[in-house]
Amino acid sequence: MKNRILLLLSFFALSFNSYAQEGVPVYFDYLSDNYYLVFPSMAGIGEGGKVRGTIRKQWFNVDEAPSLQTLNAHFRVADSDSGIGAIFYNDANGYHSQTGFKATYAHHLRMGGGDIRSLNQLSFGLSAGYLQSNLDESEFRSVIPDPIINGTNNSVGYFNLDFGMSYNYRDFYAHAAVLNALGSGRDLYTAIEIDNLKRYLISAGHIFGRNEWQIEPSVLFQLTDFTKEKTLDINGKVYRDVDFGRLWAGISYRRSFDGAQFQSNGTFGEQRLQLITPIIGANIKNFLVSYNYSYQMGDIRFDNGGFHQITVGYDFGQSERKYDCYCPAAQ
Repeated sequence: MKNRILLLLSFFALSFNSYAQEGVPVYFDYLSDNYYLVFPSMAGIGEGGKVRGTIRKQWFNVDEAPSLQTLNAHFRVADSDSGIGAIFYNDANGYHSQTGFKATYAHHLRMGGGDIRSLNQLSFGLSAGYLQSNLDESEFRSVIPDPIINGTNNSVGYFNLDFGMSYNYRDFYAHAAVLNALGSGRDLYTAIEIDNLKRYLISAGHIFGRNEWQIEPSVLFQLTDFTKEKTLDINGKVYRDVDFGRLWAGISYRRSFDGAQFQSNGTFGEQRLQLITPIIGANIKNFLVSYNYSYQMGDIRFDNGGFHQITVGYDFGQSERKYDCYCPAAQ
């Protein structure tokens, strides 16, 4: 009976965690000049295009620990006001995994007069995606047969939509998006089905500085509709122009508004998710490389290790800077 209870608890924990991560999980890669990965309205925002690839690995000393790989590309269509992009991703977490694809169209409205239109844009984006979700129960074991576990590899695919908008004016930017807007249901889990997968994102930031040094404070707020979980990222980055490109470093602090209760040594407590993530990177001519490491704070942790993520990228179709700024809509 004890084994059965533990198995059920593990199953439900896996189920809720998997649902919370449907689609591309929002970690900290957006800070590596990769906002398109989470905001469809950023497809083709500037001149030319960008390619970004990421690899994220958690808890190297834990078997079947969470891992994520993404590859995305987006670009402006000729001299039009349209941008297109595509995202491929693979996310594995224990017995659960998902592989997906998204295709994006964005439209950019240039506002104002003269050349300033390139620095003042209101953008709208829509991504249509297909996701294949898998749950491998072949290694689940229970002394007493359990009707909710069939011992097979369950797999199901479904479509979903993301949409959002962005406003970029000179060095200021703001984004909003609704991810998994359709809330597609499926029969992957026998015990529980959750049809509401929607996630809401809001972000804003500003780049200060016109000389060799620049600083960029920003924030990102997330709300998961089904669980009502809310988190806030507070970010700061510093840039330095060099002969071969640009060096930069920063730090992000993520905190959940919601806590989980726990008992330790006969006393009760409450802990909220808190992550500290330093990030470093470099733009070397048309190439980008960055690394970030997330450390979870708190008394209760699954493992003392952190979460490692590497990003590589390539920018194409870029001309010499026309403006004395690193304006998001003009790069």
